[in-house]
Amino acid sequence: MIQPASEGYQRIISMDYCADQYVLALAERQDILALSPDANKTFSYLRDQADGIPQIRPVAESVLAAQPDLIVRSYGGGPLAPRFFSQAGIDVLQIGWTSDFDSIRTVTRDIAAQMGVPERGEELIVAFDARLAAITPRDDDQNVLYVTPGGVTSGPNGLINDAFETAGLTNYETRVGWHDLPLEQIATHAPDVLAVAFYDSIHQNPSIWSPSHHPVTLNALETAETVPLDASWTSCGAWYLIDAIEALAASGSEAS
Repeated sequence: MIQPASEGYQRIISMDYCADQYVLALAERQDILALSPDANKTFSYLRDQADGIPQIRPVAESVLAAQPDLIVRSYGGGPLAPRFFSQAGIDVLQIGWTSDFDSIRTVTRDIAAQMGVPERGEELIVAFDARLAAITPRDDDQNVLYVTPGGVTSGPNGLINDAFETAGLTNYETRVGWHDLPLEQIATHAPDVLAVAFYDSIHQNPSIWSPSHHPVTLNALETAETVPLDASWTSCGAWYLIDAIEALAASGSEAS
């Protein structure tokens, strides 16, 4: 059971890099006992703020030995972690799933309230909405394909699709959910724009078996308009997705 906001938490552990972002954005630095081992990786949005904060592996022995009063997690520690740590007398704050802009607001508001800092959550939401309202969508009627190093892409009814539409782009992938890159379709009718997450990884260390390494994809990367997306912008569905939306919308004026 989460404590009332007035009691606060002074020994907070984050169990994965998605949870790291909420802890870094919402908690007082001196109240953060430890972050995940990925807190300062390139796909961690607030990696610079993680410098100097201890890291901990999301395993029971290490976490229990640290004696936290709150664990914040998205997936860290596995599916049984919430029950295990709750039974050990530690409060566990589970980050909810985000599938659209409204759920980003809801989850941010909920996590902030349960951490006892609702005003900080509202500040994040207000800033997100202000930047969202300031977006000038592209007007060049272009489609866009989301490309990842693992060779998968995302279709309608998801945050990536919402980001594309807000930026004035049409999703090249028409199948709902996550799928392998449609290589045959790309070969016969290439997308206008490629939104490339983890851009450096795709060029420097792609898996030899990944569709992102296929000659069809590599050729498209050379010929289509390419919008590199910072690895951290889309790695977790949260308020900082706005950075990706702004980059996608601005790319239209840069390409013209």
